[in-house]
Amino acid sequence: MTQSSLGRWSRRLFAAILLGGQVVVHLLSGKIHRRNTFEQMAMVGPQSLLINTITAAFVGMVFTIQVAREFLNFGAESAVGGVLALALARELSPVLTAVVVAGRVGSAFAAEIGTMQVTEQIDALHILRTDPIDYLVIPRLLACGLMVPVLTLFSLCIGMSGGLLIATSQYNIAQSVFLNSARNFLGFMDVIHAMTKGAVFGGLIAIIGCSWGLTTSGGAKGVGESTTAAVVTSLMAIFIANFFLSWAMFQGMGSASLP
Repeated sequence: MTQSSLGRWSRRLFAAILLGGQVVVHLLSGKIHRRNTFEQMAMVGPQSLLINTITAAFVGMVFTIQVAREFLNFGAESAVGGVLALALARELSPVLTAVVVAGRVGSAFAAEIGTMQVTEQIDALHILRTDPIDYLVIPRLLACGLMVPVLTLFSLCIGMSGGLLIATSQYNIAQSVFLNSARNFLGFMDVIHAMTKGAVFGGLIAIIGCSWGLTTSGGAKGVGESTTAAVVTSLMAIFIANFFLSWAMFQGMGSASLP
């Protein structure tokens, strides 16, 4: 990244932070376009379900393959389900779901709004006395903030199902042993933390995608650059936010296997 591109990226990041503040102010005023919000929820949620399901299933199966044999060697097969449940709830499900949404939805936000920006449709909204934040940004933010946690929970369930399939069919671990282990290790707050991470990641994806779209310039080439930069920045934001969220949620917690 050259110095000029780094400076432009920094300015756009600052613009994204300002946009986030504007969104909070607008939300407090209660201005919500419900139809747009429901349309965006359909795009973020149901239309992302297939790729999210496939990703979660194979992650759960691969993780089980990696740990089951080693646990069996130590006679700890009763812990396989619990370890998978904790890994999925605390890290894998929220992060991988956010990565999938950033690649599929965040890029679409940046490309769609970026195209509107370079074709002067955003200016037309101002002429019609329609605030782009109310009409474009807030519906996308609400859609991501509401649907990414749901996708995260679904990913957790599918990942556990994939792990259960491999554990029972390949390593002869009884289904009851696997599920009891998951039940003993996984707490209610772990699920709440996973959905909280999903909501934060969804908000970051929406704000970054919309902000990069609104700051697009340079025609079709600019739209492509904004789309790529929005996805890369979203991924960076997800991983950085994940560290701080994990630090706040799990630092100092005792062993999850203890009563």
